[in-house]
Amino acid sequence: MDAKQIGTIIKERRKHLGVNQQTLSDLAGVGLNTLVAIERNEGNPQLSTLLAILDTLGLQMDINLKTMNYETV
Repeated sequence: MDAKQIGTIIKERRKHLGVNQQTLSDLAGVGLNTLVAIERNEGNPQLSTLLAILDTLGLQMDINLKTMNYETV
C-alpha cells in the first residue's frame, strides 16, 4: 500500500460508518484540520495521530521495518 492511500482508506471507512469529520476528530482526539488534511492525503501526520484515527474507526495498520546495511567509512 502506498502511504498516500491511508487518507483515502480513512475517508471511505468514515463514510461507510456514517460518521462526519467533526465527530471522528472529536472521538479520535485529533484536530479537525488535521483529519481533513489526512483524508486529502496531505501533510505528514504523526504516527500516533494516524493510530488514534484508525483505532477509532476499528482499523489497524501493520508496519514492516526493514533493516538496511550501511557500510561505515
